[in-house]
This record gives sequence, C-alpha cells and structure tokens, in this order.
Amino acid sequence: MTPLRLAPRLFRVAAILIKYQLDELVDGAHLLGPLKAVRLLFPRAPAEVRGLPRGARLRLALNELGPIFVKAGQVLSTRRDLIPADVADELALLQDQVPPFPGTEARAIVERELKAPVTTLYARFDEQALASASIAQVHAATLHDGREVVVKVLRPGIDRRIARDIDLLHTLGSLAQRWHPNADKIRPLDVVAEVEKMLSNELDLQREGASASLLRRNFASGIDLYVPEVHWDLSTQGVLTLERVHGVSADDIAAIDAAGLDRKRLAEKGVRLFYEQVFRDNFFHADAHPGNIWVDLGRIDEPRFIALDFGIMGSLPEADQYWLAENFIALFERDYARIAQLHVAAGWMPANVRLDELEAEVRTVCEPYFTRPLSQISIAELVVKLFQTARRFELTLQPQLILLQKTLLNIEGVGRMLDPEIDIWAVAHPVLRRILRERYSVRAALRDVRRRLPEWMHMAPRVPELVRDALRQVASGERREVADPRVLLQTRDTARQLHRVLACGLLGAALLVGGAVLFALAPRLHASLPAACVAAGLVAFAVGWPRRSS
Repeated sequence: MTPLRLAPRLFRVAAILIKYQLDELVDGAHLLGPLKAVRLLFPRAPAEVRGLPRGARLRLALNELGPIFVKAGQVLSTRRDLIPADVADELALLQDQVPPFPGTEARAIVERELKAPVTTLYARFDEQALASASIAQVHAATLHDGREVVVKVLRPGIDRRIARDIDLLHTLGSLAQRWHPNADKIRPLDVVAEVEKMLSNELDLQREGASASLLRRNFASGIDLYVPEVHWDLSTQGVLTLERVHGVSADDIAAIDAAGLDRKRLAEKGVRLFYEQVFRDNFFHADAHPGNIWVDLGRIDEPRFIALDFGIMGSLPEADQYWLAENFIALFERDYARIAQLHVAAGWMPANVRLDELEAEVRTVCEPYFTRPLSQISIAELVVKLFQTARRFELTLQPQLILLQKTLLNIEGVGRMLDPEIDIWAVAHPVLRRILRERYSVRAALRDVRRRLPEWMHMAPRVPELVRDALRQVASGERREVADPRVLLQTRDTARQLHRVLACGLLGAALLVGGAVLFALAPRLHASLPAACVAAGLVAFAVGWPRRSS
C-alpha cells in the first residue's frame, strides 16, 4: 500500500493517540511530526481519561483502533522483557470481542466451504452466534445423530482486511524502527512479524483442528484435561466443527465453589498440565487465559480442565526444550553457576561471556525472591527478570521462548486465582524431575535407538567405505576441517592413536548397533545381553578416545 493511500489511516492513528493523551509516543518517537501541528483540531480527552495511567490509556486506544491493533497489543503484552510491567499488565487485559456478523452470512460460508446445504450437514444450525471475535465466530449446531457441536466460521473478507491492516502495521513499525529512541529494545518490526505470523495461523482453521487433535491424543485419558473432538468431515480451512463442551471459565470462582470442587487440587493440576505439555509432549496451548481454559463442573471427585481455542499453539526445538528444562531445575535448586553455564552451552549467549559475571547477575536477581515464602514466588516473574538481565549479555531470545514465557504467566495467573496460597515451586519441581527422568532415561534412549534402527541398518553397509574415503581425504590434504594431516601424521605415536580411535570407534559402534538389534528383534529376551553389548560398546569408545599429550 502506498504512503499516500495510508495517509488517512495514519491520520486516524495519530488522532486516537492524541485523544488518549499518548502524546509521549508521538513526541518521543517523532513518528507523526507533520500531524502534531493539528492537535488543536482535536478535542481534549475527558477528565476520566486524563486521570488514567499510561497503560490503561494505551489499552483503550488500541481497542478503538480495531481488532488487528488489539492483536498487536496482545503480542506486545508478552514482551515483558522489553516493555514496562505496568503497560504489559494493562495490555494483557485486551480482549478482541467484536460484534458478530449476520448468521445468514455464516450459513452461506458454511455451505460454500462444505459444498452442501446446512440442512444436509446438520440437523440444526443456530444462526445466532455463541461467541464472536476478530477472526471468526462460533455457532451452535446439532448433528443428525443428536450430538451437539459448535461450528467456527471465519469472518467474510477477513483475509483482505488483515492484509490491509498488516500493511499499516508494517509502515508504523518501520517508522518506529527508524525514529523511536528505544527501537533497539522494543524491536517494533519483530513485534509486527509476530502479529503477522499469529494471524496467518489463525486464518487456517484446518491447522487449528489439527492442533486440537494432537492435544486430544496427548491427553487421551481425559482425566486431567479434556479436549473436544474434531469432526473432520465437517471442517475445512474456513470452517471448523468441534464437539460442544460445557463448563465455566477458570476465573469463575463463585461457580467453581458452588459446584463443590477442590480449588487447591485444581490449581496444582493446572501447573502440572503446563509442565507436561511443554516438557513431556513438547506441544502446549499458548493462549491459556481463563476464557480458553474452562473447568468441568460435572467432575467433583476428579476435577479437570477443558481446553478451547487452539489457534495459537507452541513447541520448542528439542535442544531448547532440554536446555530450558535444565535451567528450570537449576533455578529450583538455586544453582546460579549452573544457570550461567547452561545459557552459554545452549548458544543463547556468546561463548565469550564471562561466566562469573553472569552468575553474579543471576544471583543478584534471584536472591531477593528467595527471602519470601515459596508460595509467594512467581516463577514467571523471575523468568522475565532473568531474561531482562540476560539481555545485557547479548541474550538471543527465540520467539518460541517468548511464547512459552507468555503461557507460563497465564498458567501461574490461573493457578493463583484458584488457590492464592499455591506453592508453584513445590508442585513444579517434582513434576519436572519425573519428566526428565523418563525422557532421558536408558529405556527412552533404547526406544530412540529402536526407532532409528532401520535408518542405521540402511546406512551400515556404507560406513566402512565412508570412513575409508574420509581418511583418504585427510591423508591427501583434501579435507582440512577435521585436522591438518601433516600434524596428525607427524609422529608414529599419532598414527597409532589414529588407528586405535578408528578401530575402537568401529568396534564400539558395532556393539551398540548389535545391542540395539537384540533389543529390537528379540524384546522378550532378558535385557542383560543387549545391555552387555551396549556397555561393551561404551567401553570400546572410552578405550579409543584420544589422549591428550602431556
């Protein structure tokens, strides 16, 4: 979109910022300098607005600017490592509730997407929306077999509107990136990119259905968390049909108490569910505010949660998942040196960081928290403070970690709402320990070996040839990234060491693969024989490991 066509919309943005006395954004950023001269054309903000804190005024301004700006505010609220806490708290209250579009249009969209009349698809379709948001709205319906469902329908023309608004956000982000004095900390273009990615995902309801299906499989028992079933024959990219569930929002304390549910038990279960989703399954609900997390009032003996709205889900690269879990354990155990080492080992910080200085900074942040009772310590708040501190050491913060941070804040908020005295540390520590024991145990490693075995067996016949070619390349000087052959073969001792490494390495690999084959092909045999093969393979590797010359 050309700057000329954007001018009226930029003018409107400036007008709303001025209306809510956000002049410091205009003045400090120098974004709308030409428009500042026309401030007198706008009426002064009402007294009730002038008395509000800056975060509340910004929240009201974003609400007036429209749903896409609300989404941007929601994303910005997660960046507590970048924006003041008072502003982040206010932006976290943003809700993208908008008036529904006509039910007749929803019916037409359903018929177009599913290529059949609504009466053929459903026994009943309620044209009055159950809920309405900026991207889609939800209608109640009944299948021909009597089962109740909800039908989520994308707003008509929403893709074009989002594209237009994203253009505007890119323009504003570029201006802020260029002129805002704190652009290097706020990184407005990164925020815009996060909004764009989030909206792109939410525009694909088939993706949301796939996420719901996976989360449902991960908690198939339904004891702790219930996920509604997806009806794939009645779902497309623009329409999603889900089993209808009944419950109350997790913040409806009065209804939960009236049903006689144990809120303390429910709060502990919510914390456990978070760590299981992140560290056991590596797939977590990343929009877990109370509106999307319900409580099933029909389960008094074994209270459980119900998950809704799967448009924003998160996962971590396997390496980050491991490093993050170890960081949490070190934090629980107040091992500040370990936290510093893990940040560097994970590659989140440059290798030239002085570990003693980083350890001292981590200790400075954490120690004041540990003077409080554990039930009053917020893990989420502490993680945010650590991220803020680590930024001074050139922390490279990945988007998936930011999403996790937001989710942790949401879950802790729900937990403390249900039980203000919950000791999150006492609940989380043993859960994380158990998950790590199971995930990185010998049994888990053998399962991984068994899974990879076909690939290894396919490659095994080529291993001697690959080793021979590598040695030939080293000896001829064609391959220098491993070692300089003139240095490697400089002495007879070095040559012997090379042969020992090669022989022991091949023997160790053969024993490990042999143990895996025995475990995979004869699982009913006693485990001692495969274990002996694996142990012998490890011994061979240890014998062949190159010694440093004295």
